Amino acid sequence: MNLHIAAGRWTSIVGPNGAGKSTLLKALAGLLPTRGGHVELLGRELHAWPRRERARRLAWLGQNEAAADDLTVYDVAMLGRLPHQGWMQPASAQDRAAVEQALRATQAWDWRARALGALSGGERQRVLLARALAVQAQVLLMDEPLANLDPPHQADWLRLVRALVARGHTVVSVLHEISLALHADDMLIIDRGQVHHQGAAGDRATHRALERVFDDRIAIHHVAGQWLALPRIDI
Repeated sequence: MNLHIAAGRWTSIVGPNGAGKSTLLKALAGLLPTRGGHVELLGRELHAWPRRERARRLAWLGQNEAAADDLTVYDVAMLGRLPHQGWMQPASAQDRAAVEQALRATQAWDWRARALGALSGGERQRVLLARALAVQAQVLLMDEPLANLDPPHQADWLRLVRALVARGHTVVSVLHEISLALHADDMLIIDRGQVHHQGAAGDRATHRALERVFDDRIAIHHVAGQWLALPRIDI
């Protein structure tokens, strides 16, 4: 099946545990090889891009991202600017502005001098998100970006993604939080390593496919102006 991720939109990838969501996202990022197919980025075969150019256009936030705990928050975010810097080149004014913007967007600017290892799990996740944002890439791929975030900061993430899309960026995210995933423009539903459905997140056909892939143990409802996935509980 050919997949098309629309530019300038947010696509959420959802499905049961072990369905292959992270594997698909890694293939889209070029971190895993594809079998019997290929991936294009902005109309050009992914691996045809020179590495530095590709890194400027495609930013990645993976699960359980590693980073040295003794680095400061500011230095971690500055790592996102490496594709824009020459070898041993000091940070430019543009680099510093991009890092400050990213840290402020994730509400991490106030701890920019703290060591990453001194942060909570949720705080650390926000810094790693800032690192990805600092790239200022056209396409942003995120695998479980809401890990360790409490509901208010999940809502902040949602507003941030919407702002990126409004500025023409493309966002693809793997999410376990189905109700938040339903805020996306488009949805890819994965099951057993296969694409089960691709469609607009607000379409009834997408909702029905989502219910089926979870064995009808969830139901999609429209509540207070938004779609919610609620568990079916037999008591």
